[in-house]
Amino acid sequence: MRWTLKPLPDPKLQNKLSNDLNIDPVLAGLLVQRGVDTFAKAKSFFRPSLNELHDPFLMKDMDLAVTRIQKAVENQENILVYGDYDVDGTTSVALVSSFLQSYYPKVATYIPDRYEEGYGVSYQGIEFAHDNDFTLIIALDCGVKAIDKVAYAKEKGVDFIICDHHRPGKTLPDAVAVLDPKRADCDYPFDELCGCGVGFKLCQAITSSNNWNFDILIPYLDLVATAIGADIVPINGENRILAFHGLHVINTSPRAGFQAIISQLNKDKLTATDVVFTIAPRINAAGRMKHGLHAVQLLTETNLEKAVKFAKEIEQFNTDRKETDRSITIEALDQILDSCETERYSTVVYNPEWHKGVIGIVASRLMEKYYRPTLVFTKSGDYLAASARSVRGFDVYNALEQCSEFIEQFGGHMYAAGLTLKEENFEAFKNRFEEVVCGTIKMQQRTEEILIDCQLPFSSITNKFYRILQQMEPFGPENMTPVFLTEKVIDTGYAKTVGADDNHLKLCITTQKKNDLKFNAIGFNLGDKCDLIKTQKTFSAAYSIDLNTWQGVSSLQLRLRDIQ
Repeated sequence: MRWTLKPLPDPKLQNKLSNDLNIDPVLAGLLVQRGVDTFAKAKSFFRPSLNELHDPFLMKDMDLAVTRIQKAVENQENILVYGDYDVDGTTSVALVSSFLQSYYPKVATYIPDRYEEGYGVSYQGIEFAHDNDFTLIIALDCGVKAIDKVAYAKEKGVDFIICDHHRPGKTLPDAVAVLDPKRADCDYPFDELCGCGVGFKLCQAITSSNNWNFDILIPYLDLVATAIGADIVPINGENRILAFHGLHVINTSPRAGFQAIISQLNKDKLTATDVVFTIAPRINAAGRMKHGLHAVQLLTETNLEKAVKFAKEIEQFNTDRKETDRSITIEALDQILDSCETERYSTVVYNPEWHKGVIGIVASRLMEKYYRPTLVFTKSGDYLAASARSVRGFDVYNALEQCSEFIEQFGGHMYAAGLTLKEENFEAFKNRFEEVVCGTIKMQQRTEEILIDCQLPFSSITNKFYRILQQMEPFGPENMTPVFLTEKVIDTGYAKTVGADDNHLKLCITTQKKNDLKFNAIGFNLGDKCDLIKTQKTFSAAYSIDLNTWQGVSSLQLRLRDIQ
């Protein structure tokens, strides 16, 4: 683990902002590091306004999409809202379908089967649309590379509107409209929307074109916030505004499906982190273990009693998912050791029996273990299917592009992607991928990094400091939870390991400064550092700050990221 201290902010900007906002200079420095360097920017940062959302018609083809939907309504056409089976896809389908159904009844939903159809637009889905007289498909979180399938649909008399956020290929599908802020010819001011975010912009455009009150869209923001968190897109620009207000909806007036999940969590208020690690995995579990339509059913249900029933079913899916990904991870780790491939630059493992629904999670776990670009393959029909995950700074999508001669199809982002290939090409692909990674990855990218915002004296950690820190939420990429460094820390004699396997480290720490504050600290998966602490007089701690509540009493706690 290597520690990297971020560059110090401009002291003049930091001090001015500290005075203007009447906050600790450390907090002002955190803001300047995030590009929030004036009072006006700070006001916008701390109080994100829905009025600052961009005009949706700035997005290429938005006018064409709205016109086609209006035509479908006028002609009483059947509209099929189609989306992928992950969180971004299912929330997108729930949002757009329920919005359209609020004023037009002839709308249905379709989620492809992960195992029979695979990722994205499928021929089976197009056949379903044609056989059931749907003349318009709105594809969400997929479709920007579905050139052949969109052409096939057109032959069948089925039009497509594509709402995607993945990188397009060199050619776009021949759809009525392709809404994707990553299009080279799209001048939309913010290109980091998730798929659900693009779907929301479509709904915003329809609302605007009909002169309806924008407020009718607010209840849908809980879906957008969930997708933003789950899809790991930057929490800045429009995403920050949408996530901020979406979390407010989740915490004040959640839809029945969220209410049913939240009631099982025993938490008064959910943060973006809670959404990512509690709500999102449960929504994902439906598509992983059964079918994504179960998630859409939960997210669109308005009757709480029925929603509770659906949530219990999904909870079981999530339990099954945990057991499955745990056992496959063990098998994958054994495979790496047995093949003596622990020293490679990449991880590529394959077992035809592995459950396709969890290979993405397994890839993440393997990446955490060996910290290198990782692909996990399984058998999927006549092909092999894989999920890819990458380390900080390494673009796995670009790496896959350089292996395209062995791949049937692929898509995704810098840090996560999916692909299929023929089984006979597996070894050639594996060797080529290793060559590409070996030739392009930088040495520092092969070691996990902790980015530290700044050094912090314990005397600065007060309740007021933490309250302002909380107002910097929601946290996520481009606005990560601040990590602080304090040197010459000492343990007060309480160091011990906790947890079923003694994996975690529990401490009570202070510094050598006279009358300095003491803090309880927890270090998850740092249990192996316990002996080090007991033998060292002082150490350095990298940590974030959170609130721990025990038996009704809340106190500030340091969440250790690492110690040296």
